Amino acid sequence: MSDCIFCKIVEGELPSKKVYEDDEILAFHDIQPAAPIHVLIIPKKHIASLDDAGPEDWAVIGHIQRVAKQVASESGVSESGYRVVTNVGANAGQIVHHLHYHLMGGARLSPLGLHN
Repeated sequence: MSDCIFCKIVEGELPSKKVYEDDEILAFHDIQPAAPIHVLIIPKKHIASLDDAGPEDWAVIGHIQRVAKQVASESGVSESGYRVVTNVGANAGQIVHHLHYHLMGGARLSPLGLHN
C-alpha cells in the first residue's frame, strides 16, 4: 500500500529505530511512546487490522507473539511486566490501518496507559 506509513517503514522509505527484524516481522520504537518501553511489532505484509487477517495470516500473527516475548526480554521488562495490545478499528483507537501490536513496559501501567 503506497500510502501506508508502516509499509513505507518496511520498504525503508521512512526511518525507524528497529529492535527486531526478520523476513516476516519488523519491530521498532514508537515515535510517540506511551511508556518508557514502547515498541511496535508489525507484519511486513500489509494487513489492515486483525479483523482483516485470514487463515493464511495466522502463522505470522503467532510469530508476532513470539517476537513480543523476545523483545520484552531484550528490553528488560519480562520480569516487571509488560502489555501487548492491538487496536482494531476507529472506535478502538486504531490510527494506522496496518496490523500492529504495541509492546509497552518499563513502568506501572494503568488500564489506559502510563500510571502517573
